[in-house]
Amino acid sequence: MERGPVSRFVEHHYRHFNAAALIDAARAWEQHLEQGGKMLVTLAGAMSTAELGLSLAEMIRQDKVHAICCTGANLEEDIFNLVAHDHYVRLPDYRDLTPQQEEDLLARHLNRVTDTCIPEEEAMRRIEAAVLAEWQAADAAGERRFPHEFMFRILRSGRLRESYQIDPQDSWMVAACEKDLPLIVPGWEDSTLGNMFAGHVIAGDIANVHTVRTGIEYMQGLARWYAAESAAHSIGFFQIGGGIAGDFPICVVPMLHQDLGRTDTPEWGYFCQISDSTTSYGGYSGAVPNEKITWGKLRAETPKFIIESDATIVAPLIFAWLLGW
Repeated sequence: MERGPVSRFVEHHYRHFNAAALIDAARAWEQHLEQGGKMLVTLAGAMSTAELGLSLAEMIRQDKVHAICCTGANLEEDIFNLVAHDHYVRLPDYRDLTPQQEEDLLARHLNRVTDTCIPEEEAMRRIEAAVLAEWQAADAAGERRFPHEFMFRILRSGRLRESYQIDPQDSWMVAACEKDLPLIVPGWEDSTLGNMFAGHVIAGDIANVHTVRTGIEYMQGLARWYAAESAAHSIGFFQIGGGIAGDFPICVVPMLHQDLGRTDTPEWGYFCQISDSTTSYGGYSGAVPNEKITWGKLRAETPKFIIESDATIVAPLIFAWLLGW
């Protein structure tokens, strides 16, 4: 692959410490794909509000990513940004805000994520109106769907297209929808739309709380996907951040081994985590990769990397390497 200026810069300058781990992980991912492997990426934190879609969408289009496990926040916030980008407010001096200034933002219906405020009316309520219609239609028909399937239906319907405020090529959810990429969204209830769904159930707008399918069903689907894909391809695991987005999917292998007795299922064939957590003090997000060997997730010979840095800086650089940018 011919390297672009970003990749050449990384190759020349990133020689030691976390910089070296970055380039080593990128090269190993590239080798994993060249050997016929596939990659699952996990998204924690607020990577969609960080606009990771600017590079992740192309990774999906070029078949560098084959499945994504994300929090409910990342699922919805990419769509929020798609339709309300021009209404977002950036606060570069967010560290200096007083409690009263935070109250003022609330009064303006601006929900802050570090230096970026998501506009409630233009983003959250606009998507709520669209998805509520899908929830109610499914509820009336006695149908049940996963959270991401409702979002895909909205995107495919075209009802939001006139509201797009960014190039849809920069939306990772649009790319995932076009590819019908396998998505896993554990703990979706812990999201803005999850809270809204609960509210509509309590209000009686939706009769069946099970209209939106759950995390256990996501694990069943992930188990089927992993068993089928790993029979033909080594599956890699690229973890951005920690928490449920990473812990939930990586556990599919020990579940298949220990709970279902399918001991011939291959372990994950590559592992990398971008982490800003302290190692480890009992926290999963700060666990070093070798600890995962004892849980039956990785093997001693699995290529393993941990990059202790800011994912908003690291992930786009790794993606740029893989894309030849």
